[in-house]
Amino acid sequence: MSRRIINVFLWPDFIFNRTRSGKGIKKYIAIVKAQARFMVQEEKQKYLEGELKFTEGGKKRSLLNMLLEHHLQMKDFSEEDVIEELITFIVAGYDTTSAAMTWTLYMLGLYPEIQKKVHEELDWIFGEDVKRPATEDDLKDMKYLECVIKETLRLYPPAPFFARQMSEDTTICNTKIPKGTSCIVFTYALHRDEDVFPNPEKFNPDRFLPENSLNRNPYAYIPFSAGPRNCIGQKLNMMEQMIITSTILRNYTIESLDQRDRLLPTLTFVITSSKPIRIKIRPRSLKMF
Repeated sequence: MSRRIINVFLWPDFIFNRTRSGKGIKKYIAIVKAQARFMVQEEKQKYLEGELKFTEGGKKRSLLNMLLEHHLQMKDFSEEDVIEELITFIVAGYDTTSAAMTWTLYMLGLYPEIQKKVHEELDWIFGEDVKRPATEDDLKDMKYLECVIKETLRLYPPAPFFARQMSEDTTICNTKIPKGTSCIVFTYALHRDEDVFPNPEKFNPDRFLPENSLNRNPYAYIPFSAGPRNCIGQKLNMMEQMIITSTILRNYTIESLDQRDRLLPTLTFVITSSKPIRIKIRPRSLKMF
């Protein structure tokens, strides 16, 4: 998709759909759509047969449940609309979360003194019961791990840029930008502003301790974009990262095999590495510190 955006000759569908990339994307879209359709129809049947109800004692419902409720109660929201919305969430949260997780583990493996602090925090939370699932209260106690993840997202935001359309005439640095102009926000560069983040290339999770981030402009750090159209899954992304990372680090130590200057980021829709990210994982019984 990044190649298509850069190459204007691939913009028309009738050209792109005839390329190898276009045919491949069409194939994968069909697979994802078939799976989403199966999930929707299976859950919908449970509602129609009375196995599920719209309200169940105030319990939180899944996204699919809420979409189906709207579909079954509103004629203007079809089953196809439910499927399309579900696909949006599946696709948007797949590559971004896996990329963010990869960079977090890599940075932890590169800085053993920071990894040691995370280990100590997790040992304090879980004690010797390392196999139990993390609870919501556990996640609230993972304050330093949260700082580590946020600092990784600063250096390697999953989506390194996003677009917005100006809703009114604006002047930035003496340059007038008319209403209706499409603008690109380059998050990767924004997060390296020395006025906000001194020594910006340094990996320093302490930047996100409450006392260090209290007076920071909220738009100086936007790994999930910002405004009314920000990432709707940002809380889920953070929870997934904290659960998965804490589960790994409770049981293992990580060592990264390549320095940062050998792994240059590739800035496409999702930030990836120019080379495979190599890490070595050891059981924590084999101490690396």
